[in-house]
Amino acid sequence: MADLKCNTAGIISPNPFWLASAPPTNTGDQIMRAFDAGWGGAVWKTLGEPIVNVWSRYGSVDINGVKMMGLNNIELITDRPLDVNLKEIYEVKKRYPNHAVIVSLMVESKREAWHEIVKKAEDAGGDGLELNFGCPHGMSERGMGGAVGQVPEYIEQITGWVKEVATVPVLVKLTPNIADIRYAARAAKAGGGDGVSLINTINSIIGLDLDTLAPNPPVNGLGSHGGFCGPAVKPIALNMVSQIGTDPETLGLPISGIGGVSTWRDAAEFIALGSSSVQVCTAVMHYGFRIIEDLVDGLSNYLDEKGMTMDELRGASLPKIRDWKELDLNYKVNARIDQEKCIGCGLCYTACEDGAHQAIFSRRREDGRTFVEVKPDACVGCNLCSLVCPVDGCIDMVEIPTGFDPCSWEQYQSGEGKLAPRPAGH
Repeated sequence: MADLKCNTAGIISPNPFWLASAPPTNTGDQIMRAFDAGWGGAVWKTLGEPIVNVWSRYGSVDINGVKMMGLNNIELITDRPLDVNLKEIYEVKKRYPNHAVIVSLMVESKREAWHEIVKKAEDAGGDGLELNFGCPHGMSERGMGGAVGQVPEYIEQITGWVKEVATVPVLVKLTPNIADIRYAARAAKAGGGDGVSLINTINSIIGLDLDTLAPNPPVNGLGSHGGFCGPAVKPIALNMVSQIGTDPETLGLPISGIGGVSTWRDAAEFIALGSSSVQVCTAVMHYGFRIIEDLVDGLSNYLDEKGMTMDELRGASLPKIRDWKELDLNYKVNARIDQEKCIGCGLCYTACEDGAHQAIFSRRREDGRTFVEVKPDACVGCNLCSLVCPVDGCIDMVEIPTGFDPCSWEQYQSGEGKLAPRPAGH
C-alpha cells in the first residue's frame, strides 16, 4: 500500500485528505469522529469575533436527478464562543497528536486583532493557521474575508502581521472571485505566507423560487448572494491551482487544493497539478465522513498501479500545461463510430449538425433508428459527438497522420512552421 503521508508547508498529516473549514469541522466531536474514520487533517471552522447566523443557509443545484452538483451557502464563520472552540482544539490535539489540526482565522483588519487571535490559536495547539481571505458573503460586508482577498496589497499586509507572531506554518486561503489568482498568490508569498489554499467559494445566487421570486435559500421572503462549491466548481479550481503551480513567481509554493473533491480521482488530479494536500467539504456534507475509506484506498491503489510515490505524482501534470499558442496545429483527429455499438439514437448527428461543424451524415434505418456516419473531410475532431454519445466506446477519436511536422501558432506566425490542409471552410 502506497505511503500517503503528507507535508503541506511543514504541516504533517498521515494522508493528504483534510476536511475543509466548514460545517463538518464545526466542533471537536465532529473532527475526532472524522479522524477515527481515517481523515488525515482538518481545518477548523473559521474562528473570529462572535457572529449570529441566519436560520436558512443552504441551497443546491441538482442536475438530471443528481443531487447537490453545486452547493450554495450563506452561513458565516463559527457562531460558537471562541473559548469553547479553543478548548476543543486543545482536546483534539491531545487525543490525536499525529493528525493535522489547522485553525482557520478571520478577524478585523487590525494588527493587534490578528496578533491576539494567532497567539490564542497556537496556544490551543493548532499545527498550522489558515487565513480566511475568501468567504464572499456576509463577512465581506464587514471588510473581512473576500473583501481582503480581492486586494493583493491587503493580503500581503495582513499575512505579514500574522507572520510577525506566528510560530506554526501559515496558509493563505484565496478567493476565486478575482480576475487573476496569481496576483493574490504572489501577495501571500510576499507577505511571508508558507503556502496557499484554494479555492474558497464562488460568489453566486443559486436560483430563484419562482412562486415567491425570492433567491434561494429564502430568509423570510428575501435572499442574498452566497458561496458556491461542490463538484460543479472543480474545473475552475483545477485551473487556478495550475496557474499558481506554473507561475515562475510562485513556483514551489505549497498548495492545499480545494474545490469539488468528491473521489480519489479528483484528489489525484489536484495533486498532479501541484497540491500537497486536498480539502473536502461538500462531499462530506452529502455522504458523511466514511467516504474517506474510498479516497484513501483509491489513491493508494492508483499510486501502486502507476509505481509512483506521492512526491512523484505531485505536480507531474504541470509540464503538460501550455498556453494555447504553443499547441500543435497539425495534430489531427477524426471521430470514428463503431456501428456494432451504435444504438441509432441520433444524438451525435443532432449535436454536430446544430451545435458544431456538420460533419456527420444520417439516414433512417430499417428499424426506425438513425444510421450515422462521420464525413472525414468535414470533421474537425472537436470531440462533441463522443461527449454526447450515451454508449461508452461507441465513438472514438482517432489520430490521422498528416505527414506534416508539428507546428504551433507561434511557429506559424513567425514563418517557422507549415500548416497541414484544413477541412473546407476552416
